[in-house]
Amino acid sequence: MTQQRDPVPAPAALAPAPAATTRPEEPALGRHRRRSYRDRLTAPLPGVRAVTRLAREAGALRPGTEARRDVPLLPCAPAPLPPAGPGVLALTWAGHASWILRIGGLTVLTDPVWSHRILGTPPRVTPVGVPWASLPPVDAVVISHNHYDHLDAPTLRRLPRTTPVLVPAGLGRWFRRRRFTRVHELDWWQGREIGGVTFDFVPAHHWSRRGLLDTCRTLWGGWVLTDPQGRKVHFAGDTGYGHWFTEIGRRHPGIDLTLMPIGAYAPRWWLRDVHCDPEEAVAACADLGARRMAPMHWATFLLSAEPVLEPLTRVRAAWARTGRPREDLWDLPVGGSRTL
Repeated sequence: MTQQRDPVPAPAALAPAPAATTRPEEPALGRHRRRSYRDRLTAPLPGVRAVTRLAREAGALRPGTEARRDVPLLPCAPAPLPPAGPGVLALTWAGHASWILRIGGLTVLTDPVWSHRILGTPPRVTPVGVPWASLPPVDAVVISHNHYDHLDAPTLRRLPRTTPVLVPAGLGRWFRRRRFTRVHELDWWQGREIGGVTFDFVPAHHWSRRGLLDTCRTLWGGWVLTDPQGRKVHFAGDTGYGHWFTEIGRRHPGIDLTLMPIGAYAPRWWLRDVHCDPEEAVAACADLGARRMAPMHWATFLLSAEPVLEPLTRVRAAWARTGRPREDLWDLPVGGSRTL
């Protein structure tokens, strides 16, 4: 399938990127040479029987015609970024798992996907929330794993090759082959500091593959970003529900906000182990001890069979049942922003 690419602007002139340092308690981190991370799986990958069942259930991974009729109602308000001073922690949802975080004076992108179409999926159903030309210089990028809807080569080609990128163990080679010069490759529970912001790589319930022969050759996970004032943002990446959330909360107490996936969960028998449903996302927020939650991984690419508006209605209902303050559920439209 040919991947549609937007025109690529010339890289903006940047000041020298902030230096990265290993925290004192961390060992020096080299390039990761493991052949496989299958031992990190928290559930077996689907076998022949499950794949055969999926093939029999034609259309099981796409919403039907009736469910797609609500696409025009998806919340979407593309806009330039609002102002954010050096001491402000602000976030803007670009769509799917792509966020623009202004934290500790840095601009950080998570799993940046600005392409209209990604390999193996239908095109976006909502536009990108923030035009690429409206972005300030990018100080760092974090990647959760190597699936095409989270690691998008056409988008990453737009960045200067001196941009610091923080990636899971085993994925550094992919970036170095594309001439990125500041690649920080981390295993679970390892961290880096860039410009006063700490980036800690944490587990997720997922897997990795980009080609036919590289299943679980690179790691997957999420990130906890801590600014100089001690404010913490957890980016879950792509994940099912499970025990790791409690452990992340124990090791990183006082998380102020979690960016949590709520979509791409149906059919449940196929996706339960790797994608949270809305109720599980709310439970994961509680397990983390996070004060606030911002839903993501929905309203952008139609990757599964649930009705297009269902993730939003279900996450709002699940949040209300907890009795937590409504204002702590940051259910933003694509392009929406909030400040902590």
